[in-house]
Amino acid sequence: MTQSGGPEPLKNVLAQLFTTRGWGAAQSRLYLETAWRGIAGDDVAQHTRLGALRRGVLEILVTESVLLHELSQFRKRALLHAMQERVGATRVQDLRFRLGR
Repeated sequence: MTQSGGPEPLKNVLAQLFTTRGWGAAQSRLYLETAWRGIAGDDVAQHTRLGALRRGVLEILVTESVLLHELSQFRKRALLHAMQERVGATRVQDLRFRLGR
């Protein structure tokens, strides 16, 4: 119930349900992964995996050092710009590439 004693708006109830069940985070993660695959292409996506998104910095784990160098040195700006257009510039402010599985 709201402070006025009336029924709780459905959008508030659903937002609370998504938060407590973790559904919002799972949907958000899937959205980022889908966006990355579309932007990077299948060739790059099969050698990368998304890490954490912290304070607007999306970590991308890269399986091969040569690809890591290419992405971080030559393609980062274009990939970042495309990601920002797809998911929003306030959500992803930077990309950080690192070697990992």
